[in-house]
Amino acid sequence: MPVLSAQEIAEALEGLPAWSQDEGALAASFRRKDWPDALGFVNQLGAEAERRNHHPDVCITGYRTVTIRLTTHSDGGITDRDVLFATWISGAIGQ
Repeated sequence: MPVLSAQEIAEALEGLPAWSQDEGALAASFRRKDWPDALGFVNQLGAEAERRNHHPDVCITGYRTVTIRLTTHSDGGITDRDVLFATWISGAIGQ
């Protein structure tokens, strides 16, 4: 899958207000209600990532902030797969 151009990434991010570009990845942090809610969200994310065979970097900090980084490692950058997954993630949490 081709890596998106800087212009294509900028256009995609216009529709993804929670997301930004960070060192070759799409990145976002979501503050959850508490630890169980953060962990539940990560488990939901993990199930969808497995279904898509597209696995983000995920980190929980401060017991409820979930940070996600999406990049298509096999293609060396941000692709449509990352934009589609970011769109799904934002929709799944209502942001």
